[in-house]
Amino acid sequence: MPKLRPIAFVLPQFHPIPENDKWWGKGFTEWTNVKKAKPLFKGHYQPHVPTDLGYYDLREPDARMAQAHLAQKYGIHGFCYYHYWFNGKRLLNYPVDEILRLQEPNMPFMLCWANENWTRRWDGLDKEILIEQKYSVEDDKNHMRWLCENVFKDERYIRVDNKPVFVIYRHQLFPNIKETVSVWKDIAINEYGYEGLYLCITESFHDNTPPHKIDFDAAIEFSPHTVMMEKKKPSFWDKIFNKNPNLDIKDYQLGVDRIISRVLPNHKLFRCVTPGWDNSARKGNNGIIGINNSPKIYYEWLNYIVKIFKPYSKDENFIFINAMNEWAEGNHLEPCVKYGTYYLEATKKAIENNE
Repeated sequence: MPKLRPIAFVLPQFHPIPENDKWWGKGFTEWTNVKKAKPLFKGHYQPHVPTDLGYYDLREPDARMAQAHLAQKYGIHGFCYYHYWFNGKRLLNYPVDEILRLQEPNMPFMLCWANENWTRRWDGLDKEILIEQKYSVEDDKNHMRWLCENVFKDERYIRVDNKPVFVIYRHQLFPNIKETVSVWKDIAINEYGYEGLYLCITESFHDNTPPHKIDFDAAIEFSPHTVMMEKKKPSFWDKIFNKNPNLDIKDYQLGVDRIISRVLPNHKLFRCVTPGWDNSARKGNNGIIGINNSPKIYYEWLNYIVKIFKPYSKDENFIFINAMNEWAEGNHLEPCVKYGTYYLEATKKAIENNE
């Protein structure tokens, strides 16, 4: 059986950019929200405080190296960096640009295009838009040419059958996704000589479209959305949340139980796990908060997924972890004051148990 390749999603939001300075205030990064978070009820774990890597700045080569070395130490094969493209304008691109320029760290990687609007509400919808995502055939061409010229050629870039892997976060937002795929493949193959593209969609917002029906190769579970579906029982609300009736409290344990019992589709699906979820650092009382998460339950979930997963080929052997560093969503493998390296240790143990 081919060895598994665990891939962790990485958010590049941990450095200032002019746009965020304008929209959120000078010097804003994801750490701004993380640091100001407060517990909203007794026993609520906030703020999440980083330990081993500290409040890093991803403009710094040492920070990127330390992040990659930590992941590799605990069995992570590669990173899936979120990629932000708005009709030729890229945001939060500095870390990946420097990784390409300096050729370090020596960490395999792929990109996931987070193709939605940036909004003041952090929801990707069409209210209070900060920068809008627009689609056109011309933009499809420009985007793929930029990727082929600048990213896919990197020797560290992750491939399947020598085809660069490219992930789309929300395929349903495209006006004609099959036309986009056709344009992309034509450019990659006929203009740049690639053997093809290996395209993945995510099951974001509970979308279960069979990938082959839109000319994609595989789907990826989007576990943060999937695990946060089980509301905590009313008795729990009555006891603790009288002062915060707007809080949306989910039960991580119940969500994991439901995911483990999922009937799998016939198409290619790469499974995904999530350490936890709590976006109250961004949204305060309007956040979604998962409770009952722990390294132990995370380990049981990942161990189960790894145990039952049969790679589709020698290269189609991915297990995704979402995420390495979504600190403002309470969703991170990186060590914090409460859990230390327990989530990383659980990751390594689950992978090694099933090799």
